[in-house]
Parts: sequence; structure tokens; C-alpha cells
Amino acid sequence: METISIILLLLLAVILSGILSRVLPLPFPRPLFQIALGAGIGLAADWRVTLDPEIFFLLFLPPLLFLDGWRIPREELFKDGKTILELALGLVVFTVLGMGLFINWMIPSMPLAVAFALAAVVSPTDPIAVSAIAKRVPIPKRMMHILEGESLLNDASGLVCLRFAIAAALTGAFSIQDAAFNFLWVAFGGVAVGTGVTWAIARTKTWISRHYGEEGGSQILISLLIPFASYLVAEHLHCSGILAAVAAGLTMGFVERTGEIEATTRIRRSTVWDTIQFTANGIIFVLLGEQLPVILANAAETVRTTGHHEPWWLAIYVVAINIGLAGLRFLWVWLSFRLTLFRVGQWKQSPNWRVVAAMSFAGVRGAITLAGVLTLPLAMGDGSPFPARDLAIFLAMGVIIVSLIVASIGLPLLLNGLQMPAEPSHQAEENAARVAAAEAAIAAVERIEHARAEGRSDADLYVAAASRIMDTYRQRIESRRGDAETIATERILEQIERELGLAALKAERAEIFRRTRHGELGSELSRKLIREIDLLEARYGG
Repeated sequence: METISIILLLLLAVILSGILSRVLPLPFPRPLFQIALGAGIGLAADWRVTLDPEIFFLLFLPPLLFLDGWRIPREELFKDGKTILELALGLVVFTVLGMGLFINWMIPSMPLAVAFALAAVVSPTDPIAVSAIAKRVPIPKRMMHILEGESLLNDASGLVCLRFAIAAALTGAFSIQDAAFNFLWVAFGGVAVGTGVTWAIARTKTWISRHYGEEGGSQILISLLIPFASYLVAEHLHCSGILAAVAAGLTMGFVERTGEIEATTRIRRSTVWDTIQFTANGIIFVLLGEQLPVILANAAETVRTTGHHEPWWLAIYVVAINIGLAGLRFLWVWLSFRLTLFRVGQWKQSPNWRVVAAMSFAGVRGAITLAGVLTLPLAMGDGSPFPARDLAIFLAMGVIIVSLIVASIGLPLLLNGLQMPAEPSHQAEENAARVAAAEAAIAAVERIEHARAEGRSDADLYVAAASRIMDTYRQRIESRRGDAETIATERILEQIERELGLAALKAERAEIFRRTRHGELGSELSRKLIREIDLLEARYGG
């Protein structure tokens, strides 16, 4: 019963965080409100959530990473593939080496292997918090795609570095050759497992649907189980479950291009996944805040680990680590952009410092850092306590919170009027696709009209209905094939149509609800009509 109560309280905190982030006029993203609410729960209640890192990884990370991989624009991911790999792999190694040495120099009481472990857990970035900030101040699309691609891959590289650092701390030995081979197996094995599991499940599901029909609930449940299956199989083979979940999401995007799933199933499935994403993201940060009181309660003992007695030294260390992370990221991003995005042929000048600074501020830490630092073992091989474990956890928590606050304040200032390298317009591509789709629709209507209407007494009804539908598609074709002035006029008409259409649909819905309240319309029929209106409103993007 207590476990259920805790879960319900966490869900309530997630809901309240969404309300507070909209009501309070503060320039902070939702994750900070969730951390604050979690801290309030930790202070006010006697409940304590013991975070088992393995369970934490399994419950939250596979579905979130799977969904990110599924929904990320694959063309954008491949277009900036070099930049993303430079950030996801090169920057992680650069950060681990640089920050590991810096932390060990700043805190000599922390062993070098533990310092590298701490550097490894703070190296991956978190796109969840950046997305929350982007809702307040829009981030340029290309920058957001780079950040999303980086975060999909740097989780695995950071956790692999963490694994090697922990092994070195426990054994006192480290082999670069073994680490390199292990990294290749972990990375490529994880990608292969995620791709293979998803492809096999998709092919099996398609075969069953073709021969025995489709059941929407089963289709949705299968999509929910794929990331967990990929993660568990990869971990069983000692590969990266994180990369397996990402690869599964990317593969899902490819196998879904056949369009064999029914439209209603896709709509319902998208709604389910949106709810899971909102809930899981929120619970992660609420749990982070809930852990803060326990960590702060041990601050006095933790600070003595550093050789000092004043607690404010911990704040100095947190700020110094954040400055170090930002400095290393700024330098690496500048070099990466200099060699890729801003090379001759795209932009002929050096990278704009605001672009580089914005990318550096966007390196927010979050769920992976929290989960990673909690995987530090409690004891060494001889049974003695793992050195500076509480200190590492405190510093990692501090880095998460400070990076969120700094990004919330700094990103809006840097992004105001910021221009990324120019991107080609996709308007012509969109127009061509709409015209081709409309022509295919007209051809299909004509085929059915000729096949069904011939020799029937109600043939004129088929002709009339087909004419009405084809007129709509012909109007769409004309609006997309006209000159620039005609297309501009059509866009204005579309905006007006959207405004009027939304107003009409809202009036329809209000009337349906009024009749339902007064007993003039049954609840079942009411739900049917409301769903039809909702789907039409979704067409307008309302």
C-alpha cells in the first residue's frame, strides 16, 4: 500500500509541476519545478524512495530513448551525422579526460578513478530539459536536431566510460586495448540487437495482421514492449541496452514507413506514448528532488571527505565543475562547428560565438547523470566503503540543478535573434508531395466510381459523390501549382479557413455537450460525435 501511495504522490507532483510552470511567471523550465516539488515531498513526508539503478534504468530509460529515436527526423540526423558523432563520442572522451584530471586536482582526496567516474556521469547531456526550455524560447530546428542526436548517442559513450572507471577503481588496473575492444562490442552489439529485435517483431506483427487482422490494443502494447525487449536482450549479451533502445526507435521509424497500421491505431498509439513520455520525464525529476534532502543531510560528513569543514566548499566545487564542463564544451563545439557546419561551402566565416555559446549552455545534465552516479558501488572488493561515493553523488546532483538554472537564464538571452547556418526550404518538396498525393487520390476515386457505378440504379449518386471529393483534391492541386502570388493567397485562405473551421468545430462541440447535459443525446452517441469533431480539429492543428 505504501508503494502505491508513493507512486500516486509522484504522479500528483508531476501534474502540479505542469500547472505551476504555467501559472508562475518564472523563466524556469518544468524540470526545475519538478525537482522543487520532489524536494518538498522529501522534506514533508517520511517516505523515502530507494533508487535501485538497474530498476531505474529499466523502467525509465528504454521507453524514453526509444521514443526519441523513433520521432527524431532521420534525415536531419544523418545530415549532421559528423557533428553529432563529434559531440557524442569525441566530446564525451574529451570531457571525461579533462574533467577527471581537473576534479582530481581540485579535490585531491577523491581518487583519480573516482574522479573519472564522476566526469563520466556528468558528460552526457539531457534533451528533456532542453526541450522544456525550448517551449519558452524556440531553439532553431537544426540546433535542436543536433542536440537530440548528440544526447541519443552520448548516453552510451558516457556510461561505457563510467563502467571502465568503476572497474579501475575496484581493481586498480586499466587497459586501453581492453577498453577499446569492449567499447566496440558494447556499441555495435547494442545497435545490432536493437535493430534486429525491432525488425523481427515488426515483421512478425505484420504477418499476423495480414493473415488474421489487426487489433489496435495489441499493436499499441507491442510498441510499448519493443524498447524493453531490446534493452534486456542487449544487457543479457553485455552490450549497451541504452544504444539498443535508441537503435530500436530509429528502426521503428523505418519499418513504420509501410503505413500498414490503421489510422485510428496510430492516433491512439501516439496519445499513449505522449502520456508515457510526459509521465516518465516528470517522475525522473521529481525523484531527483526527493533524493536531495537525504543528500543534503549528509553534507556535513561529505564535506569532510574533501579535507574542509565549511559546507560552502561543496557549492564552490559544484560551480567550478559546471564552469569546467561549459569551458570544455565551448572549446569542442567551436572546433566541431569550425570543421563541419561552418566549413567552406556552407559558411565562409568562423563560427558565431553566440551559436557556440548557445550550444554550450544547452549541455544540460539530467536523468542519465542521476542514474549513472547511483550505480557507483557501495563497497570495494575487500568490503571497505567505496571512496568519496556520497561526495560524487552530491556533486552530480549539484551539476544537474545548476546546469538547469544556467540554461534557463542563459539560453533565452543567447537565442534571441540567433541565426544558424541557412537551411534549404522544403516548401517545394511539400507542394510536390501534396500534389502527387492528391492526384493519386483522384485516380483511386475514379477507379472506384467506374467499377461500382456501372450498371447500378444509383450510379448518379456515385458520380455526384465522386465529383464532390475530386473537386476538393483538384482545388488542392491548383493551390499548390500556381505562381508565387497564388500560393501566397492560398496560404492566407488556409489560415482564414483554419480560424473559421476551429470556431465552427468548437460551436459544434459546445452544442453536442449541451444536448448531452440536457438529456437530449445519449452518452454513447455523444462520444462518437465528439471524437469525430476532435479528429477534424486535429486536422486544423487546433
